[in-house]
Amino acid sequence: MSDIAMTFVLVPGAWEGGWSWQPVARRLRAAGHKAVTITLPGLADGDRRTGLHLSDTVDHIADTIERRDLRNVVLVGHSWGGYPITGAAHRVADRLAKIIYYNAVVPARGVPLIDENQDYAAMLRAAIDASPDGSISVTFEQVPVLVPDLPEAAQRLFYELLVPQPGAYFLEALDVDDVTTLGLPVAYVLSENDLALARPGEELAARIGLTPLMVPGGHQSMLTRPDEVAEALLKC
Repeated sequence: MSDIAMTFVLVPGAWEGGWSWQPVARRLRAAGHKAVTITLPGLADGDRRTGLHLSDTVDHIADTIERRDLRNVVLVGHSWGGYPITGAAHRVADRLAKIIYYNAVVPARGVPLIDENQDYAAMLRAAIDASPDGSISVTFEQVPVLVPDLPEAAQRLFYELLVPQPGAYFLEALDVDDVTTLGLPVAYVLSENDLALARPGEELAARIGLTPLMVPGGHQSMLTRPDEVAEALLKC
């Protein structure tokens, strides 16, 4: 990546807010770049989660970039965050320098996240249908899959920070081409011990012809290995 100062817009995955990107954001700023951590609608503590759609997340990212007049943007999406950054990239392509998927789903046109892994689709739909506000939550038993490289006490702290995910974000799909059609550089960063993706990261990266740049850690390595993740984002 060029030595020119970039603006990293960092989009979290499901159940998380911009807090999950703060350790990496600090390191990017220390390296002379700008960094903006995004919390998407419904994913801040106490947010309303009913009536939200995947398009609201796309709008939020694009509107943030336009309202703040951000340019030379490196748009980074973690995990499910691959969906909203893909949609937003088509809205603000003229402001982007690069797109990076980090331990992320590269969306297939017309395929919602819930259909990326048929082994879990029925269970996820049932959980969403049973929720009073149509959201879906993580159980503590699922947390070690997200942060296998943390001791139990830290896993419990991580669990306490998570909020329910608006169900429509998993149930709805994008109707856009993949980002390679935008004529922008695209990269994929993958953690060596990612256990949480719906499909293997190498397979997801291959959807757009990429080979992942590997970093140590698990699915949440931006929290557990922020030095290495920040270095990888700068290297892409």
